[in-house]
Amino acid sequence: MKKVVLAYSGGLDTSYCLKYLKNEKGYEVHTVLVDTGGFDAEELSAIEKRAYELGSAQHANLTIVDKYYDKAIKYLIFGNVLKNNTYPLSVSAERVFQAIEAIKYAKKVGASAIAHGSTGAGNDQIRFDLIFQTIAPEIEIITPIRDLKLSRQEEVDYLSKNGVHYSWEKAQYSINKGLWGTSVGGKETLTSSQPLPSDAYPSQLQKEGEEKVRLHFEKGELVGLNGQFDKPSNNIVALEKLANAYAIGRDIHVGDTIIGIKGRVGFEAAAPLIIIKAHHLLEKHTLGKWQQYWKEQLGNWYGMLFHEGQFLDPVMRNIETFLQDTQNTVNGVVTVSLKPYHFSLDGIESDNDLMNTGFGQYGEMNNAWTSDDAKGFIKILGNAQNIFSSVNKLDHD
Repeated sequence: MKKVVLAYSGGLDTSYCLKYLKNEKGYEVHTVLVDTGGFDAEELSAIEKRAYELGSAQHANLTIVDKYYDKAIKYLIFGNVLKNNTYPLSVSAERVFQAIEAIKYAKKVGASAIAHGSTGAGNDQIRFDLIFQTIAPEIEIITPIRDLKLSRQEEVDYLSKNGVHYSWEKAQYSINKGLWGTSVGGKETLTSSQPLPSDAYPSQLQKEGEEKVRLHFEKGELVGLNGQFDKPSNNIVALEKLANAYAIGRDIHVGDTIIGIKGRVGFEAAAPLIIIKAHHLLEKHTLGKWQQYWKEQLGNWYGMLFHEGQFLDPVMRNIETFLQDTQNTVNGVVTVSLKPYHFSLDGIESDNDLMNTGFGQYGEMNNAWTSDDAKGFIKILGNAQNIFSSVNKLDHD
């Protein structure tokens, strides 16, 4: 019997694919779930049980949280990556790593094909296929929902006919949770005008007032919270728990998809947004002008290429080397105030703070140069525009 590996999440799309590949195509279906921080042990156990109930011949749960942090999230923080100044690549990045692990698993079990539940109208199909065809071009890619152009209702109906009940109300919202945030897609995000209802987001407001949290960074990595030190992936989880109580991190991202159409998706990413903004503030104090400039350019490129599934392009390793090198002096503590639905950055403390010097205080005192030095500097600085203006007899009216 032909063997196919299905990148499985337990959701509607992959549940349909499992049944279809087994019943209609006669495959021996092996399912693999790649956990990037979105599931606890109980959820993983329930998904495995569900996979076997649907007909999986073999199921594997692969947890790669620390690998995902080390090879992806770390650099998204270093680059302060927010797609369209909004979205921290919550799903974009994890899909790439789920694809890498899934195709490696397919090779390990000797599958002749690999399948996923993407439609033909989104970004995930590209992220999965690009990785699959690069790592294992000999393995066939099967995409039932894309090929059959199925609606969610058609998927629900098919499962029902095959003895699998799937709530239509549940099917109206697609929720993907990982270490770097949760995406929320639904009927409202298919419009340009409607907001997601508050109860569509996974975290609800539990606390009022204000709470301060101190983020400890060493070489750009979050190594501690409030004086308690742990590995960065655990600190992200801990910060997310603190901030979720204030329902922080909700927003809707609108962007240009890889296939050329506009897309809209809701997300909740309290820890990612807080960490990126805090890290960026610390960099403003500890990096030079041109370091910050080039980081912004390359960080944007890195995020765009990552978002569009080009993670295996060698230029990504080049940019990572640059980003890593810029973090040597990004050390210190950033204090953040958590409040209902939002947060604010209070300030930083760092031995590498370039603002705390004896050279001068902005707008107040010049300690390292004289009045004549300032006048001469300004005169030389203006030479180019003065010459151009004079030669071309500009009156600047």
